[in-house]
Amino acid sequence: MMTKPDIWYVAFGPDKSVKSDTRVTNGVRTTRTFKSEIDAKLFAREILAKGWTATAGTLNPYQPKRTIAASQIEDWTNL
Repeated sequence: MMTKPDIWYVAFGPDKSVKSDTRVTNGVRTTRTFKSEIDAKLFAREILAKGWTATAGTLNPYQPKRTIAASQIEDWTNL
């Protein structure tokens, strides 16, 4: 039985405009993938709660292609 592929991603990292002692990723952005938009939104909320920045979207070849910019991520995460 085949599993459902990941179709969403959230790219995240510390907000470079905010000084922080929490340097878990040393300022490097990381990407995590998800099987559903809901799971991606919930994860993005956690990232935003840390004061970090995030972008999101669908992975190729999934259609329709969606891209969520950092300026839109808060609105997108409102379930």
